Amino acid sequence: MYKVSVCIPTFNRANILHFAIESVLNQSYQDFELIVCDDGSSDGTSELMSQYTDNRIKYIRHPENIGKSNNMRSGFEAASGEYFIKFDDDDRLTPDFLARTSAILDQEFNIDFVGTDHWIIDINNIRQQDKTQDNSARWGRKNLPAGIVNNLLEVVFIRQSFQIGATLFRRQTLQELGFMLPNWQNCEDNDLFVRLALAGKKGYYLPELLMEYRCHAEQQGINRAIPYLVDKVKYLESYKFESHKLESVRKNRLAEAQLILGLRLIEKGEVQSGRELVLAGKSFSNTKAWTGLGLSFLPIGLRDKAFNALRRVQG
Repeated sequence: MYKVSVCIPTFNRANILHFAIESVLNQSYQDFELIVCDDGSSDGTSELMSQYTDNRIKYIRHPENIGKSNNMRSGFEAASGEYFIKFDDDDRLTPDFLARTSAILDQEFNIDFVGTDHWIIDINNIRQQDKTQDNSARWGRKNLPAGIVNNLLEVVFIRQSFQIGATLFRRQTLQELGFMLPNWQNCEDNDLFVRLALAGKKGYYLPELLMEYRCHAEQQGINRAIPYLVDKVKYLESYKFESHKLESVRKNRLAEAQLILGLRLIEKGEVQSGRELVLAGKSFSNTKAWTGLGLSFLPIGLRDKAFNALRRVQG
């Protein structure tokens, strides 16, 4: 049995999946198995995987798309290592990621997971120094001290400092919590960290840039934004915190997500559903809410032009 199970869920990313795979094979720490779980890709992913002969690689191919979190769960169920990491098919691990993080879990038996900082890279694998620094500051990692995180729930919910693709877990800990919940496409990582914190698990922060997170055009657009916002609303509705501070943040974020989702739905043409969500989220920004409601009564051609004009003004 290998010490570490590395899982890469993939879907139609044959053009860049090999970068993720090679980043695992090139680790300085070699006691691992690599599980690639394919969510019904139709772009030649299976042909790419047939080229790899390393017997540490497991390839799980689903004949049809079963959904993001369900695909991740299939990779987790196939894992046998003491430690586990899942990272996306468009990202990469730096060569010392497994060595640095596993050493902490080896020494600190009371730690359930170790998270690191990460680089921002572009589609050409070029590291973006300024964007990396901005990203670390935005998500609270710049001032997060090394070691055991004392206020874990605040760190993972309010600051959202931990990135699941840059975190090594004890597999037993994830088994206790059920890893990813079924039938989620987005926010499944946020949900997992909140559940870990609520269960009293201990996280350790290692302030080193040991993973590379890719930013590219596929991550943008209204068709991607709407499913994300739907799941974000579901995620934020799943909890009610005892802490007044946390609960206030949750309610505010929920209202914001409802408002933005409502505006997106109105823009797309789902006017009635959009209006209901805008009204539900109006406490976040009355100006945006009333503007969105007003635009919802315009004919579709004028509505599209108005939303585009509003976006330009806000940009």
